[in-house]
Amino acid sequence: MWILGISALYHDSAACLLRDGELVAAAEEERFSRRKGDDRFPKQAIAYCLTEAGIRASDVDCVAYYDKPVLTFSRLLQSYLEFPFQSYKSFKRAMPLWINQKLKMPKIIEDNIPGFNGEIFFCRHHESHAASAFFCSPFEEAAIVVADGVGEWATTSIGEGKGNSIRLLKEVRFPHSIGLFYSAMTHYLGFKVNFDEYKVMGLAPYGEPRYLDKILGHLIDLKEDGSVALNLDYFDFTYGLHMINDRIALHLGRPERNSGEAIEQFHMDMAASVQTVTTEAVLRLTQTAKKITGQDRLCMAGGVALNCVANGAVYRKGIFRDIYIQPAAGDAGGAIGAALQIWHQLMGKSRQVNGTDRMQGAYLGPRIENAKVMPFLDSIGAEYDKVSEDQLPPKVARWLAAGHIVGFCHGRMEFGPRALGARSILGDPRNPGNQSRINLKVKYRESFRPFAPAVIEERVKKFFDMDIPSPYMLIVMPILGGQRKGEKENARSEGLNKLRVVRSTVPAVTHVDYSVRLQTVTEERNGIFYRIISEFEKLTGCPMIINTSFNVRGEPIVCDHEDALRCFLMTGIDILVLDTCVLAKPGVDLSAPPRKLTGSTEAKGKPCYREIFVQE
Repeated sequence: MWILGISALYHDSAACLLRDGELVAAAEEERFSRRKGDDRFPKQAIAYCLTEAGIRASDVDCVAYYDKPVLTFSRLLQSYLEFPFQSYKSFKRAMPLWINQKLKMPKIIEDNIPGFNGEIFFCRHHESHAASAFFCSPFEEAAIVVADGVGEWATTSIGEGKGNSIRLLKEVRFPHSIGLFYSAMTHYLGFKVNFDEYKVMGLAPYGEPRYLDKILGHLIDLKEDGSVALNLDYFDFTYGLHMINDRIALHLGRPERNSGEAIEQFHMDMAASVQTVTTEAVLRLTQTAKKITGQDRLCMAGGVALNCVANGAVYRKGIFRDIYIQPAAGDAGGAIGAALQIWHQLMGKSRQVNGTDRMQGAYLGPRIENAKVMPFLDSIGAEYDKVSEDQLPPKVARWLAAGHIVGFCHGRMEFGPRALGARSILGDPRNPGNQSRINLKVKYRESFRPFAPAVIEERVKKFFDMDIPSPYMLIVMPILGGQRKGEKENARSEGLNKLRVVRSTVPAVTHVDYSVRLQTVTEERNGIFYRIISEFEKLTGCPMIINTSFNVRGEPIVCDHEDALRCFLMTGIDILVLDTCVLAKPGVDLSAPPRKLTGSTEAKGKPCYREIFVQE
């Protein structure tokens, strides 16, 4: 039986395809349209899923949609009726979209999937999130926490999963939302809502939570059970076109920052304060979930579950024995959850738990294949070398150890917001200059942004006090004291000056508070990517490499070989790997020996590349 899951017309439209309950394919529309966060109907993502499965739309038995538009519409109408004058502009903008599209979702689905003649099912938004986490997890039973901006009426839900069923037991309702609070403060700090929340998370360690007294009890009331109540005097999102109003600037003593303006210590301290409140809310929510369900395992989904700082705090608190976070925790993952909910709960199909999750490493997207890469490169006259599959890992490892930045595209694309070794930019984490170099000359983004390492799973304890895997880069952990450096100098530094301090044996991936957002890698799950890191360890003794998404600021992660080549040519990436085809920039020596980055170079904090510090 074929089930097509869809999330569309809100944010991060996506599609997935199940065959007899097993994931065959999944992809976000943005990867094909090249429009970041594309919320349009996922025509191209659906077409890919059908092609990957080798079927036609007429073969699909049913479509599962991740949301109930009628419930969301009722929420909007109630908000507009409560604030008839203030909501007019929002009402005028929203109604055409709702009347012509969102309330006609069955027709939209039928019109955009020619040949489909099966049933259409609609799932509640938070049930889709919950199903995406629990049904994909390796757990037979677990507590479930879902937190996001809003889905229909719910903003936070606590539930329980057992076998092939889930139950949501408790919820917080709109407009009181920890996710909307974080987004509103993202806007206040000059970043883009629904896109840049992770920038606030990355900026927070540069500051101190000095404004908690301005936030708690004024902007937000945080309850003991993790629920929140927002002071709506400061927020306009219930009825207006903006997240916040002028009162928040008066209360906090500073106007909202405009994009492009300098980031000052105030903004860093405010980011730290917002993150502290959010982390505490998530901790209390998970403690409540433990109390209600009595379970010793936790599943998480919803946009707030992408806050890996809060996730790390939950793990270190020891509330649960094990944690599973859906890698596509945002709305895109709702497509998977809706499809699995129809399969398990509606159709009553059993669920087999075998100790591994069902996301297949999140490698569910289109493949990069030499059969397409080579004719394309030949057609444009590109010079490239073809390397055997066996020789690729040691070569890539050697290039990284020699100081090169490598764009790596191999196998199937990842589903979700993280690059996990299939559409990645790779570098040497021992090189203290690589953090700024990749940010400014490759990614063209803010210098304060941290990078994550991919770490061989069996070597994790050398660097982190961690007993569970982190396969999807969704947990932040402090690096162990034995790997740290420059603590006194780091404590004396303020703001972006902290970037100048070499903080550990792997400085390019160690954030200014000695935290690391890590991905643990195994050969079974990650294949050739694992072998690259293993070869890098043989050369350098270091069992990790930098792994960041293959894109530049403002663009989606690359999907195919053409996207990758375009990004390669416009950035400071040295070497591009497309399946087993290798391209190098002029002057890049592919035979250069590994660099020695131990001893005095690290101890004196001298970067191998000149660092450039910018505000934005």
